[in-house]
This record gives sequence, C-alpha cells and structure tokens, in this order.
Amino acid sequence: MSSRWPDKHCIKADDDVTLAKDQWRVDDIIIPVMGRTGVGKSTLVNDAAGKEVVTVGHGMKSCTADIQHVFCECPGDPSRRVVLVDTPGSDDTYKSDEEVLRCIAVWLADSYGQDMKLAGILYLHDITQSRMFGTTLRDLDVFRKLCGEDAEKNVILVTTKWADLITANEGPLAAREQELTSVFWKEMMAHGTTTDRFNQSRPWDVMRPILANNTVVDALQIQKELVDWGRKIPETDAGKALASKVKKLEVWHREAIEGFKNNVEDGTQLQQLKEIDKEARELLKQLEGKVSLGKRMMSHFRR
Repeated sequence: MSSRWPDKHCIKADDDVTLAKDQWRVDDIIIPVMGRTGVGKSTLVNDAAGKEVVTVGHGMKSCTADIQHVFCECPGDPSRRVVLVDTPGSDDTYKSDEEVLRCIAVWLADSYGQDMKLAGILYLHDITQSRMFGTTLRDLDVFRKLCGEDAEKNVILVTTKWADLITANEGPLAAREQELTSVFWKEMMAHGTTTDRFNQSRPWDVMRPILANNTVVDALQIQKELVDWGRKIPETDAGKALASKVKKLEVWHREAIEGFKNNVEDGTQLQQLKEIDKEARELLKQLEGKVSLGKRMMSHFRR
C-alpha cells in the first residue's frame, strides 16, 4: 500500500524509518514512547522486550538517534504483537530539536498515510528532576501541540527513575509527583490523560490501560496537519511551538550575555565574552546545531 501522504516523496532517505507494509499487521498494537533525552525510553522498551534490543545511554550522550521499532508478544493475547516505537528526544547529543521533531513527524505522517493507527502514547518524565525547567515545559508544550487536545485522552504520562531516589521516606518524591499532576499536567489530565509510575520489574503495567482499551487513535494533530491538510512541518502547531522555544532561548541568551557583561573585569574577559556571544548567535541560527546551545556554551566557560 502506498502512502497517501502528499509530501512523502520529499523526505530524505534517512528520514524514511516507517515500517514497510510487509513488516506490520493490521492488528498490531503500536505504542510510541516519547520524552526528553535521558528519561528512560530505551530502558522501558528493553524491559518490556525482556532483553536489550535498543542501546541505553548511561552518560551524557544520547543513544536513540532515530526511530526504532521493537516487536513484543502482547501479554494476554499471543496472537497479537505490540510494536514499541523508541523515539529520539529533545536535547539530543547529535540532532537539533528541529531534526528530532522532523524525524518523529515524518514517522507519524507516513505511518498515518499507510493507515497504521496508534493505540496510545507513552510520554516519559524523569521524577528525579527536582523542578520543571523552562526547556522541559516547552518540550511538553511541543508534545501537546503534536498530539492535539482530542488525542490527549490516549496519552499516559509516565514518571521514571523512582528506584534511583526511592528511600524509606517517599514523601519528597510523592510531593513532586503531586505537583506534576496538580499543576503542570492538570490541563492534560482534564482532557483524559492518565499517569503512572514506571517499575522496571513490571514494565507492562504502564501499558495495560492502552492494551485494555483495545481502540486506536483516529489521528494526532500533526498527522492531520501533514497528511490531511497538506501543511509543512514548520507550519504545524508543533513546528510553531518549537520555533517559539528557540525564540525564547534567544531571549535567554541575550539576557545572559548582558548579565555577564556587568561582571567582566578586564579586556581579556571581554574579548572571550564577545567570542562566546558570536558563536552562540550562530548556534541559535542553526536551531542549536548538532549539540545543544546550553552544552556548547557551558563548554566555553569550563575552559
């Protein structure tokens, strides 16, 4: 079956990561696993598969650079398959956020164009993150724009890495979880999004609501925009949200540079600041380049 996505012919060869027609079945339960780099997407996929099928990153470098499909036997129904889709996250070591969005958008559009329907989406969040930074909130906004309000009922927000901090006193983590659900995720939950904790000893627990629901997602917002309405990725709601994120990074950069200027003590430091300023501006033009702006700037200050 050929894709009904009008722009499929425009995608680059390394973007074309959709399953071929002979690789997927109509009754496959397709579940993308999304979230920022380092939240544990690949760990969840490996634990569900019962073996290491995708590489897990343990250092500063991300390991999931492209879309990866993992086929698992459906618990309770061996005749069906669960297809877990491990996706790259924002703040990737090798891809800019624009490239990450493009990679995911191309996969979603081409899958939808071939009538591959999603069963639900897991969006992972690292519970060890003590506060919701601006970049984390903006990434959540891009994800929400990608899904659209109507599809948020098919999303499960999964908190990960509980075992990293769990102690006899779970209070601080529980309070952090409560803040997420009552403040940052409140609107999504009002639209039907549910939440769960990821337990590595029982990886399928977080997916049971999707498996029990036995329905499919009609379409995510970005799928409708790209396939049904013929928009380009930058014209989609998610594309615009990402552009807004980059604009805010630019404002942060300008304010940070001004703050540093006030503390410059000599000509050498001023020259170094100018060089950092120049490179940072170039990086912003490239939508953070292959390595995130923050990491590149911090590398200069460590010299």
